[in-house]
Amino acid sequence: MRNFKMLLQYEGTRYQGWQKQESTDNTIQGKLEALLSKMTGKKVEVQGSGRTDAGVHALGQVANFHADTQMSVEEILDYMNFYLPEDIAVISLSEVPERFHSRLNAKGKTYCYRVINSTLPHVFDRRYVHIVKENLDLEAMKKAADILTGTHDFKAFTSNKRSKKSTVRTIDEIRIERAFGISLGTAGIQDEIRFTYSGNGFLYHMVRIITGTLLEVGTHKRKPEEIAEILASGERENAGELVPAKGLTLMEVRY
Repeated sequence: MRNFKMLLQYEGTRYQGWQKQESTDNTIQGKLEALLSKMTGKKVEVQGSGRTDAGVHALGQVANFHADTQMSVEEILDYMNFYLPEDIAVISLSEVPERFHSRLNAKGKTYCYRVINSTLPHVFDRRYVHIVKENLDLEAMKKAADILTGTHDFKAFTSNKRSKKSTVRTIDEIRIERAFGISLGTAGIQDEIRFTYSGNGFLYHMVRIITGTLLEVGTHKRKPEEIAEILASGERENAGELVPAKGLTLMEVRY
């Protein structure tokens, strides 16, 4: 049995997230497993590095699968990209040791959340960004982000209240910066703000809740100093709103 590692890109707009579900076949994992099972004539299970939510995108998702096949890596790659829908692509494929597991062996991840800080519509970016019309104070958000950096219990920043697993995570960096718009008609306008998060792992909805909280700091609905109180409370109700999934992209998984 051979083990294959995939680097994937997908636009999550029309999918019900990564994880396969009994109620629908419209998931990334479901599409991949159906295709690989058809290719090999046997049931194939795909393991992802993590479960992206419905509407979340990926530029650097990693997954692996075991298959009993005589096809070459190049033949499998060509087959998958020929039959996959146009919003899912396998960027690279390689054969890896039997024990490699895309989730269990992952050491860290990087996510990017994109915000358009403008009253003007961005037609060509609308499926990948969250629009915030109020003026945002970048320096205040950076101060708040500094408090979140490091190892903390992020229980207040997850929507999963029933999990008994540890909610302690380490965020190595939160980078907040303006980026030049790339849409037709907006090129060169610095109204996009990118929130880039790098850490050893992230809880369910963690990045989106942190971003929502930082945006409330940016609009002066909260003070940066309140972040420490939210962390200490461990209560989801004390953190900010859950921002839309469409602004979030999984950029990289590190091993």
